[in-house]
Amino acid sequence: MGVSPTPSILCASLAFYYCVSLLLASVEIVRAQNGTTPASEVSALNSVFSQWGISAKLNQWNISGEPCSGAAIDSTSIENTNGNYNPGIKCECNGTVCHITHLKVYALDVAGGIPDELWSLTSLSNLNLDQNYLTGPLSSSIANLTQMQWLSLGFNALSGEVTKELGKLTNLLSLSISSNNFSGSLPSELGYLTKLEQLLKFLPVDIMKCNLYKAGVTVAWKKLEHHTYKIIHLDSYFDSSGVSGAIPSTFAALQNLHTLWASDNELTGSIPEFIGNWSKLRVLRISDLSNGSSSLAFLKDMTSLSTLILRNNNVSGSFPTNIGDYQSLSQLFLGNNKLNGTLPALKSTSLLNIDVSYNELSGSFPSWIEEQGLQLNLVANNFTIESANNSVLPSGLSCLQRNFPCLRDSPIYYNFAIKCGGPQFTSSSQTVYERDNETLGPATYYVTSSNRWAVSNVGRFGENNNAQYMSFTPSQITNTLDPELFQTARISPGSLRYYGFGLENGNYTVTLQFAEIAFNIPPTWKSLGRRVFDIYIQAWHVCGNNREVELVDANLLEFDEDEVKRVIGVALLCIQTFPRQRPSMSRVVAMLSGDIEVGSVTSRPAYFADWKFNDTTSFMTADTPSAENEHSQFGTSTSASMAADPGHSPIYCSRPLLREDIGESR
Repeated sequence: MGVSPTPSILCASLAFYYCVSLLLASVEIVRAQNGTTPASEVSALNSVFSQWGISAKLNQWNISGEPCSGAAIDSTSIENTNGNYNPGIKCECNGTVCHITHLKVYALDVAGGIPDELWSLTSLSNLNLDQNYLTGPLSSSIANLTQMQWLSLGFNALSGEVTKELGKLTNLLSLSISSNNFSGSLPSELGYLTKLEQLLKFLPVDIMKCNLYKAGVTVAWKKLEHHTYKIIHLDSYFDSSGVSGAIPSTFAALQNLHTLWASDNELTGSIPEFIGNWSKLRVLRISDLSNGSSSLAFLKDMTSLSTLILRNNNVSGSFPTNIGDYQSLSQLFLGNNKLNGTLPALKSTSLLNIDVSYNELSGSFPSWIEEQGLQLNLVANNFTIESANNSVLPSGLSCLQRNFPCLRDSPIYYNFAIKCGGPQFTSSSQTVYERDNETLGPATYYVTSSNRWAVSNVGRFGENNNAQYMSFTPSQITNTLDPELFQTARISPGSLRYYGFGLENGNYTVTLQFAEIAFNIPPTWKSLGRRVFDIYIQAWHVCGNNREVELVDANLLEFDEDEVKRVIGVALLCIQTFPRQRPSMSRVVAMLSGDIEVGSVTSRPAYFADWKFNDTTSFMTADTPSAENEHSQFGTSTSASMAADPGHSPIYCSRPLLREDIGESR
C-alpha cells in the first residue's frame, strides 16, 4: 500500500527542487562569468574601438578589462532600441572560453574605414554598423566571418565594388548594404546565399521644402533624403547602395526570400521572371530599372504578396485582372510605367494604398474607388472622368490627366506662389504664397479650387501607418528677410510633384532658393542624404549643343554667357535619372556661385527615351569638380537665378532640341 506525500512534504520537496534549480542556474552563470575572452579577440576589439574613438559604457560590459562580462553575457538584448547598450557586444561561453558573437556600433557617427582587425573576430554571427560614416572599400577579408548570419552595413559611405567574397558567407540570413557609395554590378556570388529569407533595401525619405513662385516662377524648394531604419529579422538590403547592372541570374536560387527591396540604384534590364518562382515572397520592391522592359505576367501566382512596388521599370501590358485574389496585399505602387487597359473590377478590402500614376490606363472607374480610407493616385492617365466618379474622388482629377487639359487652350495665369507645407504667407516683397497645408497621404493628390496649381504625393514611410507628410522646423534661418518661408516643408518617401495650370506661353524668371536645415556637415551619417531635384521647365525650345545662350531672351541687352552656361549645366545635372548621378545641394550651391566647376553631363536621363531629340550629344564638357569643397551650409539660404524678360512672347530657336513638351517627371 503506497503512502501519499503530505502537503508539507510536497512543499518541502518543491522548495528543495526550486533551490537546486536556482543553484544550478547560478553555477552556470558563474561558469559563464568566469570564462575568459581569447587575447586575440580582446586585442582586435580594443584596436577597432580605439581607431573609431569609442568605448564601452562604464560598468555595463568590459568590466575590469574582460569584454565578455556584464551585459555581454546576461539577458540584455543587443537590439535594445533605447540606445542604452550601444556600442555593445554579446558573447557565447562554454565555461572556460567566451567568444564575441555580436557587435553593435549603431548610429554613433563613427568615421573612417573598417579596421582590418574586425575581420579577425571569426565567431561573429551578428554585426550591425548601420548609420555611421564608414568609408573606403569593403575588404575581401570579410570572407573570414563564416558564422555571420545578420550583417548590417547600411547608411554609410562605403565605396568601390561590392566584394564577391560576401558569397562565402553562406549562413547569412540578413544582409544590408543599402545607402552607400558602392559601384559596379552586384556579384553573382550573392546567389550562393541560399539561406537568405529577405533581400531588401531601405527607401530614402525625400523631404521637399519649397516655396513656389512663378512670375517669375520663383521656386524656392529643397528636397532632401533622410533615412530611417529598423532591423528586421532575416533581411538583406542593397537599395540605394550605388550598384549597377542586371540582377544576377544566380539570384534564382534564393528560394527562401520573404522580401526583396532593390530600388534607387543603377540596375538595368528587365524584372527577372524567376522571381515568380519565389513562393515565400511577401514583399517585392524593384524600382528604376533602365535599358529593359517588363510585364506583370510573372505575378500571376504570387497571391501571397503583401507589398508590391514596381515603379519606373518600363512595365507594359495590362493591369493584373486577378488582383482581387491578392487577399494580403495592402500596398500597390505601379507608377511611372506603360500599363494600359482599365483598372480591375475587383480588389481585396486590404488593398488601401494604390498608385498607378503616369501610366496609359483608360476607361471608367470600378465601384471600389468609393471605399472609405482608400489612398488612390490616378494622375497622368487617360481615364474617363464622369460626374458620378468625380463626386467620390478628390476634386480636380480631370486637370491631372495625361494631357493636363485645364486652361490649356485659354491660359490666364503668368505667376503663382506656394508655401509648401504651410499656411498662406506674404513675403517681404509682398508676394502672397498660397497655403499648401492640405493633408496628403501615401497615394494622393490635391488641386486648388481655382485649378491654378496642384500637388501629388506617392510613398509610405516603411510600416508607419501614422506618418506625417509635412514638417516644421523652429530653426531661425539667416541671410533671408523671410525666414518663415523656409520653416515648413512637405515630406515624401517617394515622389512629390507640383503642377501649374493655365500658364501663358512666354519667358519666365526662375529663382531657386535653398535653406539647409537638416543635413549636418560631414562626417556623420546624417550628412549622407542627397537633395534630389527633378525640375522640368517647359524646355521644348532648348537649342543644340554648345548653344545655350540661345535660351536667353533676345530683348536682353546684356547677360553673362558663362553664368547662362553654368545655370543650364547645373539644371541638367539635377535631372539625371539616378540619385547618385545628381549633385548634392552643397555642390549645387558651389557650382552656381562659381566656386567649383560645373560637372560634365555625360548622358541624358533614361526617362528621356520616349522624347524625340535631334541631337544626343552632351551639353556640357567641363571637368568634374573635386569633392573636397562639398559641405552643407546649415542655417543659411542661398539664391541663384536664370533671368529672362517675363513678357509673354514665345522663344524661337533655329534648331529645336525637343519636339514636344516635357510633360512628366520621374
